Amino acid sequence: MHALRLYAGPRAHEHLRANGLLPQHVGVIPAAAGGPKGLILGPLDRFIFGEWLPRSEQPVELIGASIGAWRMATACLNDPAQQLQRFENAYIGQHFPLPPGQKRPTAEQISAQFADNLKHFYGERAHELLQHPRYRLHLVTSRGSGPLARDGRWRTPLGYLSAFVANGISRRALGAWLQRVVFSSSEQGQMARLPFSPDDFSTQQIPLDADNFMGALQASCSIPFVLRPVNQIAGAPAGPYWDGGITDYHLHLRYQTPERSPLVLYPHFQRAVVPGWLDKSWKRRHRATAALDQMLVLAPDPAWIAGLPGGKLPDRSDFTRFGQDATARAQVWRAATAAAAQLADEFAMWLERPDMSRVEML
Repeated sequence: MHALRLYAGPRAHEHLRANGLLPQHVGVIPAAAGGPKGLILGPLDRFIFGEWLPRSEQPVELIGASIGAWRMATACLNDPAQQLQRFENAYIGQHFPLPPGQKRPTAEQISAQFADNLKHFYGERAHELLQHPRYRLHLVTSRGSGPLARDGRWRTPLGYLSAFVANGISRRALGAWLQRVVFSSSEQGQMARLPFSPDDFSTQQIPLDADNFMGALQASCSIPFVLRPVNQIAGAPAGPYWDGGITDYHLHLRYQTPERSPLVLYPHFQRAVVPGWLDKSWKRRHRATAALDQMLVLAPDPAWIAGLPGGKLPDRSDFTRFGQDATARAQVWRAATAAAAQLADEFAMWLERPDMSRVEML
């Protein structure tokens, strides 16, 4: 194994040592925010949802924020491997052409084109993913409250500045500025329960249906100041809804799984599971906690990442780096995602002969 590293929480490590890893052991799959970094997980996603998980029959909870929400929604479509490849192509192919004299796209332009892209991608297929026989989809968004209850030219920047200060004092204090709102699909006609304890942060759960799917998904991907917030989502309280990664960047949640499927399987682009986007600079919050005891993280080796084009994962800085040269950017991103096939190959090999010496503690 040269590309893939495996990191397990204590309970997950104990389970793997005693039982190995079978698809029926998985109860939850999270999918992080992180923009283009998530592209590196495409081959793993296609293997897991297209080949491996179909060998089992248990329900699986899929939780996603931002690009992770788009990935998990796509995994619920029929022919998931094909649709996940289509997602990868669509994400890489994003381009925001500028009128003459304009240096960069506005948040309004990006939001409008992104909404069109989602409509083109999913078309009339929302019912298909919402009615998946096994997967329960949970889309995470961040709803403004208090100083961020209304969006405004000056109100929003000042609101986020004060939110950053409050979060530095206490992550729980951030709940006065932003609320975690999770849109969840149904299970036998009833909204699926949250597969984690919501006691860590101000949380509200809303039924996910065909009327609010597009709005919830766009909101989950609406990075502040890059896109406009989504202000009206059917069936949800009024207010601006932003990227789910603001409150839950890497979904560092207190997971609850059934005894028969106790593991949280997490294809991720790094070892650290950072709680919120505003926690990126607070390194002490990047450490694993008891909340992740049941988690197995699949992540690329940093040394392998150094061999990718530019020595890094695709990221949002590439939009600035390549500017309007979308062809050059797409070429670099496709080279990275092609190399990532090694991650899926090594995971498949490890599943055939689980070697616990390759599993590090999270």
